Amino acid sequence: MAKVRDQRLRQLNAVIEDWARPVVHWEIVARDTEGQAAFYRELFNWEIGAGPIMQVPSGLGGPEPGPGGHIRHGDRPGVILYVQVRNLRASLAHAVQLGATVVAEPFDVPDGPTLAAVNDPEGNPLVLVQQ
Repeated sequence: MAKVRDQRLRQLNAVIEDWARPVVHWEIVARDTEGQAAFYRELFNWEIGAGPIMQVPSGLGGPEPGPGGHIRHGDRPGVILYVQVRNLRASLAHAVQLGATVVAEPFDVPDGPTLAAVNDPEGNPLVLVQQ
């Protein structure tokens, strides 16, 4: 009985020491970037930049700024979440254990964070971000 209780306490402490991973950026991939930009501008009154990566600033009217994002061209439409993690390599290994497929090994963005990309078990893209 004491052994089970000790094991449960260790598991609980591991959860308490852990923290929720906030979304730190998002990306909409679109075949028709101008059309998608027009859609989101009209639907949500978003300010969307121009160019190959159409920046969308953070703070789109919410109570807190929240994450910014962008729209870019791609062959397959979709939304990509960028989620902040404390330890990129450990999180990447854990994602693989849970069934994710590595798409891009960790790499540094010049003057920015370190990123790694995976597809979740159903193929949805996810980017892990260590700032």
